[in-house]
Amino acid sequence: MSILHTILIAIIEGLTEFLPISSTAHMVITSSLLNIANDPFTKYFEICIQFGAILSVVVLYFKKFINFINPSFYLKLIIAIIPSLLLGFLLNDFIDEKLENPVFIAVVMIAGGVLLLFVDQMFKEPTIHHEDEIDTKLSLRIGLFQCLAIILPGLSRSAATIVGAMSQRISKTAAAEFSFFLAVPTMFAATAYKTLSYVKTEGMFTSSQFITLGIGNAVAFIVALLAIKFFVAFVKNKGFRLFGYYRIALGIVVLLIFFFKK
Repeated sequence: MSILHTILIAIIEGLTEFLPISSTAHMVITSSLLNIANDPFTKYFEICIQFGAILSVVVLYFKKFINFINPSFYLKLIIAIIPSLLLGFLLNDFIDEKLENPVFIAVVMIAGGVLLLFVDQMFKEPTIHHEDEIDTKLSLRIGLFQCLAIILPGLSRSAATIVGAMSQRISKTAAAEFSFFLAVPTMFAATAYKTLSYVKTEGMFTSSQFITLGIGNAVAFIVALLAIKFFVAFVKNKGFRLFGYYRIALGIVVLLIFFFKK
């Protein structure tokens, strides 16, 4: 993987991780179109740079994460992450298989896009307007919705959790913020698990691989900082329809490219 490829994939990760358009789908599609080697390190890199993205959440919401006086915040995240941890462990091979299938991901992208076209109309009257109002029961339900993104790579973890939260009458802003918070333990766990698995099978990283990981995480961190601020403001004022159209268009383009290449 070249430095240019490293930076490009990291930019895509930072831009798309917290938007409901699936960062995984974008990285897989980009790697496929650019013919980036699908070796074990590349697969690991596409997971690991999520760590840089989640650091942006910790920085932007620093006061929230250091408020140890209110342990309920951490309790909600722990409860919400349990279903996806269990399912991710059980379906690890299935997930890896589907991540190598651009057609499957494109179809899921389109289906998710259609859903986003109608989300704003479906959930018009929220009763919960702040993340602090989300209790442990609601956090568990949101965690169950997050599992859909594991079963259906390309759906988007962000889309699954935000739409799931909105279905529980949580406002768009509160749903987005809880999705950001939930991303921290979710992606930290995924990165830790993939790191242990990689080291166990491939051995320790080389110096060039360390540099690649450092550059990727730094770029993803910076870009994600900007993307989060944009997303909260945009969704609050404009809703999700544009993201729906984007997902549908991208999914169709990927399908056309795949079938014409054959």
